[in-house]
Amino acid sequence: MGSCCTPGHGCSTGTESADGTAVAVAETIAVADTTTAYAVSGMTCGHCRTAITGAVGALPGVVSVDVDVAGGLVTVTTGGASDDAAIAAAVEDAGYELTGRA
Repeated sequence: MGSCCTPGHGCSTGTESADGTAVAVAETIAVADTTTAYAVSGMTCGHCRTAITGAVGALPGVVSVDVDVAGGLVTVTTGGASDDAAIAAAVEDAGYELTGRA
């Protein structure tokens, strides 16, 4: 196993240019979006849709919110894992009850 040190006594990621100096390597970690459906009770109209969309949509990491009033479902897409507790609190603060994942 070789050393991570370059001839100029710097650290290397294992990638060197032709003259032996280290070349910086950028690394990007992609986080997949997560879509989760929740059962919500108490929704009856367009105002309910607007209230829940605004409350849940304001949470950090929320990418989109889709409210199906007739079906009693709120589908939330987040950039990474969803925070069920935060989503439940936002729904309840808006005046509705999140009864669980659908």
